[in-house]
Amino acid sequence: MPNAIRPKNKVIFAYLALPVVWFVFAVFVPLITAFVYSFCEWKNGPTKTFNGIQNYIDLLNDSEFWLSFEHNIFLVAVCIVGQIGIAFILVLMINSRLVKLKGIHRTFGFFPSTVAAVSIGFIWKMIYDNKRGILNWFLVQIGREDLTQVWLNNEELVMLLVAIPLVWQWIGYYMVIILSAISSIDQEIFEVAEIDGANAFKRAIYIVLPLIKNTLLVCITLCIAGNMKAFDNIYVMTKGGPGTSSMVMAMYGYKTSFEYSNMGYGSTISVGIFVLSLLVIGGSQWLIGKMTKDKDV
Repeated sequence: MPNAIRPKNKVIFAYLALPVVWFVFAVFVPLITAFVYSFCEWKNGPTKTFNGIQNYIDLLNDSEFWLSFEHNIFLVAVCIVGQIGIAFILVLMINSRLVKLKGIHRTFGFFPSTVAAVSIGFIWKMIYDNKRGILNWFLVQIGREDLTQVWLNNEELVMLLVAIPLVWQWIGYYMVIILSAISSIDQEIFEVAEIDGANAFKRAIYIVLPLIKNTLLVCITLCIAGNMKAFDNIYVMTKGGPGTSSMVMAMYGYKTSFEYSNMGYGSTISVGIFVLSLLVIGGSQWLIGKMTKDKDV
């Protein structure tokens, strides 16, 4: 390409400057602001009073916050198995030579992830409705009316019930990521393995998994990050109830900040969510890396 038509460094910088500035403003400015406010007592008005690390001391002793953290960890565990595990199985099924119309399967699989989380919450709230919900209706139709109940009032099941919509919504998202990784594998590898007598299960475990492990690590990281800040659909379905049985960290921070008008402590909760999310993501990556390294050895 002639030098005359090559883009100059200043032009490239001009194109990149606005997105970078917007990213910094949208991500880092709120984070820094929340960190500053976390050292203040700020309730019911514009007045802020510096109180040092008292908010963090209160956070460490806040049993409701740590209960919410446990609920987020439960969501992470269920969604890693449900979202990524089921997505992996479905991708293997779609890639099978027996399956026709692969493009339609991929499109409809991805569709739920394009729907707003609030809408997903309303849909599943209607499914669980004790009077008009399809779940209780189905149980009545098969003669198991004794199993019908007010599902979202069951403290023992409510976290699993709010996790199911998250699994359902994001399976297609991870299908697309895993499918792109599997598509890059040379098909001759599968053909040779099939000739050697490897069945579908062995090909999945001993060929596909090792070759896409980095992609799966990215999926796990995205899954953890998403579920550590879960809020929308759970708020629509239960608002953290019954009691605090489905309270998650983001919802606890929201209620503290806007319903109880304690913006200082709410900012502290936000910082706590950020730090705990980094620790969980970093810990999971270290654990997976260690397990992979030991297996390679």
